[in-house]
Amino acid sequence: MSLLVDSSFSPEDLDVLRSALDAWCAERHIDIKSVEAQFAASAALDLYQAGHDSREKLLHALRDHRIA
Repeated sequence: MSLLVDSSFSPEDLDVLRSALDAWCAERHIDIKSVEAQFAASAALDLYQAGHDSREKLLHALRDHRIA
C-alpha cells in the first residue's frame, strides 16, 4: 500500500490519477467503488509517484501491473 507521508497532489495530479483509474475500470467493467478498484487506486498512486505522471503512461502501467 502507498505511504503518502509528506506527499501532496495538485488538482492536475488528481485529474491524471482519476482519469487513468476511470479508464482502467471502464476497460474491465469494474465499478469504481469496488474493492478491486480500491487496489488499483493504491497501485495508481504508487505508479504515479514512480514517474508514470501522464494519463497515458499511468494507464499503460496500470494495464501491466498485477492488481491484487
